[in-house]
Amino acid sequence: MSHEIDLAALVRDGRILLAHQHPQRRRYPNCWGLIGGHVEPGESPEEAVRRECREEIAVDISEERRVDIDVTDPDLDPHAYVITTWTGQPVNAAPEEHDALSWFGIHDLVGLPLAHPSYATLLPMLISAAEIHPSH
Repeated sequence: MSHEIDLAALVRDGRILLAHQHPQRRRYPNCWGLIGGHVEPGESPEEAVRRECREEIAVDISEERRVDIDVTDPDLDPHAYVITTWTGQPVNAAPEEHDALSWFGIHDLVGLPLAHPSYATLLPMLISAAEIHPSH
């Protein structure tokens, strides 16, 4: 059975916001990943990505745009969203999950320890998707 998860790609000025997982975390320790988490029962993926952004980085999403992604992991059913407009300044509102937040350009991603092998191609694609179709 696969787990339905949402991934929020906040992109501004050609850079994507990533969160660094605590080294003590059971899943994906000591690596960089997108904001997001499990879709709760009775919750749509869009509701989940908005909730996760409020809980993890204290921002309210103005608009999310779903992007089709290919993650070859039979345990995951991911929904990815490019987000270019939000209210609030991203801060680490979930210190039990992350120990840092940082913005990365495409070239900054090379050699970065990432939460999933597919992120090496996924993250640059999400940055490009935001630049091609920016929200206003």
